Amino acid sequence: MDIKIQPFGPEAAKPEERTPKTVDGKSSFGDFLKQSIKEVNSLQNEADKSIVEFSTGKTNDIHQVMMTVQKADLSFRLMSKIRNKLMDAYKEVTRMGV
Repeated sequence: MDIKIQPFGPEAAKPEERTPKTVDGKSSFGDFLKQSIKEVNSLQNEADKSIVEFSTGKTNDIHQVMMTVQKADLSFRLMSKIRNKLMDAYKEVTRMGV
């Protein structure tokens, strides 16, 4: 039995896909965030598709379904934590005196 472990998350993308767009040779943080959100959304859509396929009987591999769902859940929770940290940092900056 040959089991391949596939990477997921930001390191799973090809290097050229992972690199955010540049503006005048500089990376844009906003583009990086947009790309990351698109990746999380893609994982969520994959999980939904996997659940539907299992529910309709198109697949019987519950392990793959659970792994897909957990991957999507983990990426979403990580994105939520990052968003919360960014919001906390923004609030802290706005409270600073000039």
